[in-house]
Amino acid sequence: MDLTHINKEGRAKMVDIGDKDVTERIAKATGSIFMKKETATLIKTGGHKKGDVLSVAQIAGISAAKETFRAIPMCHILLIDGINLTFDIGKDFVTVDAIVKIHGKTGVEMEALHAVEIALLTIYDMCKAVDASMRIENIRLLEKTGGKSDYKLDNGRIGKVLALNISEKKGIKKTPVDSAQFKVDHGIEGDAHAGNWHRQVSLLDKSSIDIMRESGLDLKDGDFAENITTEGMELYKLPVGSILKIGESIQEVTQIGKECHNGCAIKNQVGECIMPTQGIFTKVIKSGKVFPGDAIIVL
Repeated sequence: MDLTHINKEGRAKMVDIGDKDVTERIAKATGSIFMKKETATLIKTGGHKKGDVLSVAQIAGISAAKETFRAIPMCHILLIDGINLTFDIGKDFVTVDAIVKIHGKTGVEMEALHAVEIALLTIYDMCKAVDASMRIENIRLLEKTGGKSDYKLDNGRIGKVLALNISEKKGIKKTPVDSAQFKVDHGIEGDAHAGNWHRQVSLLDKSSIDIMRESGLDLKDGDFAENITTEGMELYKLPVGSILKIGESIQEVTQIGKECHNGCAIKNQVGECIMPTQGIFTKVIKSGKVFPGDAIIVL
């Protein structure tokens, strides 16, 4: 496939869209900014002395979408129908979602991505005096429709770390932690299951736990002894050998499910264990730190 913004001489050009049909085109993008818990609380409660952080970020994102052609040289000047930004505030992160719509001859994915980027940078600018360690990650296109080729992110290939859980002993419920250091050929530092073997890290998705919650059980993250509680992934459908990027770490899927040992504390306390059928195990092949809210990507 040729690059459309390169001419025969190998130089940049603006694509000629004169012969294209006018259609309704929609693009959705997302991204997150991770921060200290105190910073997220400050944003949520409106206690920042600079004012309403998210209102300013929303205006900045909308303005950025309209001005994308000024920031990115080969983007066309577009008459946009509508732009909407929404915010999800977690305990230590803010996620920004942008939807841009147009009736036109070219797509608006760059406008949606630009809106997300500038909204996140605005949050950083508003809060950098109290938290310079904030980091922006996972800016990506979720969906685009209305053109010659539609696109939708495969949700089976990307998810999120909902919680990180460790325990000092095997066979007991794990306790959530604010972050975890993953070490090559070891697992999570400080966790009882760490070691030079094939089941260094265990993962279980929230959707699996919710099935048990529907039966009336009061379950918390880590109750099934999973190291990583995930969201948005059918983990047990991943083939052994799959490579996952989790936060800064990279891990390889080594086993799907396991047989509960006799006297399993989890089964005794919870009543039934779903790890044998829907949990997975990995080994760490690249060290790195992981935080709740980090993306999980199947590479």
